[in-house]
Parts: sequence; C-alpha cells; structure tokens
Amino acid sequence: MQNKLKKGPLLDNKGHLCEAGYSTTLIKEYDRSAIKANKLRIKEWDYYLIYNKDYAIALTIDDNSYMGLNSISLIDFNKPEETTKSYMSFMTKGKVGLPPTSKIGDVKVTKKNHNLQFINNGKTRQLKVWVKNFKDNYDLNIDITLDNEPKDSMVIATPFNKKTAFYYNQKIVGFSATGKVELGDTYIEFGDDTRAILDWGRAVWTYKNTWYWGAGCGVIDGHEVGFNIGYGFGDTTSASENMVFYDGIAHKLDQVTFNIPKDKKGKDDYMSDWTFTSNDKRFEMTFHPIINRHSDANVLVIRSNQNQVFGEFTGNIILDDGKEIKLNKFLGFAEKVQNKW
Repeated sequence: MQNKLKKGPLLDNKGHLCEAGYSTTLIKEYDRSAIKANKLRIKEWDYYLIYNKDYAIALTIDDNSYMGLNSISLIDFNKPEETTKSYMSFMTKGKVGLPPTSKIGDVKVTKKNHNLQFINNGKTRQLKVWVKNFKDNYDLNIDITLDNEPKDSMVIATPFNKKTAFYYNQKIVGFSATGKVELGDTYIEFGDDTRAILDWGRAVWTYKNTWYWGAGCGVIDGHEVGFNIGYGFGDTTSASENMVFYDGIAHKLDQVTFNIPKDKKGKDDYMSDWTFTSNDKRFEMTFHPIINRHSDANVLVIRSNQNQVFGEFTGNIILDDGKEIKLNKFLGFAEKVQNKW
C-alpha cells in the first residue's frame, strides 16, 4: 500500500501522527510544540551532500535534544580518501534552532573551532563552513550555493510502535550546486556538473534501530535523473521512501531491497559489489563501491555505527509510464546505519 498524504498538521492533539504515508511536497505542518513524547527524544537535522565525479562534501547540523552533532566531510573519489570532523555538544534541547520547514529559514552554528551556516531565503540556499585545523593544520573554507530545486521530492511520515514516536522526512534529490572549497593549497571549484541532496528530518525515534538509505543524481542523455531508496525504520506499511526523479518529476516505487555481500565470517562486506532489487522490477542495480565513509561513535549508551559507501550504480529504472532509464557507472551512495540513540 502507498498512501498519499493530505494537507494538514503532522500531529494530532495527542501527539500521534495524523496520517502515515508519502507525498512529493512537504505537505504536513511540523510543530515541535505539538510533540507529546519526552522532549529529550526529539531529533531534528539537516544533512546536505554536494558532489561531482571528483569530490563530495557532506554537511550535518543535528539537534537530538540531549546532544547535538555538527559534522563536516570532504571526500576525494580519485585517491580515494575522506576526512571527517565531528563536534558533539550536550543538552541542546532544540536551542540549535533548526527551522520547522525546509522551504525557508536559516540555521547557524558558531563555535571557536568551526562555523556552519545553512541560509535559505526560499529561492536559493547558501552553505558556508569554516573549520579550524581540518586537515594537515589547514583550515577548511566552504561556500556553496544551491538552486534549481526539483519540483518534486520524497516526503514520508512514518509511525513507530510507540504512538508518540514518528519520523517526518524529506529528501530533495538533484539541486544544482556551484561554489568552492579551500584547504591550504587545495582549491576545489564546483560547477555545472555538481548536484546536491538534502536529507531533512524531524522526528521522535525509538532507541534502537537500523536503516538503509541510498541516493544519486546526475544527467543521463540530457535529462536530470535521480533516485532515493531506503527502509528499515518504523512501520512502513503505509508507504516506502522509494522514488525515482526524472526531470524533477517523481515516479513512485514500491519496495527495494539492499543486498550487501558477506565476507567469510558472515559480516557485511561493504567494499564488494552490492545488488539492489525491487518487488515490481522497476529498480534493478549493481553497485560498485569506491570508498566507505565509516564512523563508529560509541559514547556510554549512545552509539552510531555508520557505513556510507560511495560508488557506481549500473542497471535499469522503469518510470511510471514504462519508460526505461539505463544507468551506467552512475555515481551515488548506499549506506547502512545502526543506531542506539
């Protein structure tokens, strides 16, 4: 079943989801004050990924109420190598000020050793970052502008078995991005071949969960092509988050399965080739990894074990009208994240 959301508030007067399902716009109104769960369980984040065939930047501002996390990653696909700096703070309790909507609003974090600014005037987004001693004692400076937001996006409202827990999420796949990165003698310019993705999340999650997520965007035969796939959290019987985007228009998929290979010890072998399959046969892919952005943060009762693997997708996508899109070494990522938070 794929239930399409109707316009209205996200939560009722009991703090329960008014409706579970999906949309192609941010149709439900999120109001932090309507949440009835323990206020320390509220999780809010904005995550941007900007990339082209050579480099990627991943930027996160995250307010989990009992803790906050700011993270900055620079990935070189040619070497390949990645550098990540993450900064944790405690008892943020919503003071970071993440906006209640993705449509407009700014969030700014200013610290002694790093600054992040996500500025959104409703038309364009500017991402400005400074990090002291990011790598080899050099400061990192980033200034990126996002525009040409696609018409459609992936929006999902997902319940959990606890009535006051929910996940409201939007993935915008396929911004155009331009700008620069400076790190010592290294100067990276992002131009016409650069695309960006926003993962916008507002939620009350349960303590222990595992999710799978993958996405990619770029140009195929003169057309903007993107996709978002994922599962693993909450009750997704009302809708999945699987969508394909063709020239900014969404095409809804049903269920997609991530097949991560295993090594001889039975553990996930993230750097061997994966496969993806769908129950409607509209998303059939192989995935050849290039680099794994791995982190395993383990602080007392909080743990986040993340494997975000960047690589090349090759296979077929079928649109709603039956049109077949062939992907050949199409750059994107797929991840498995295990959280106790």
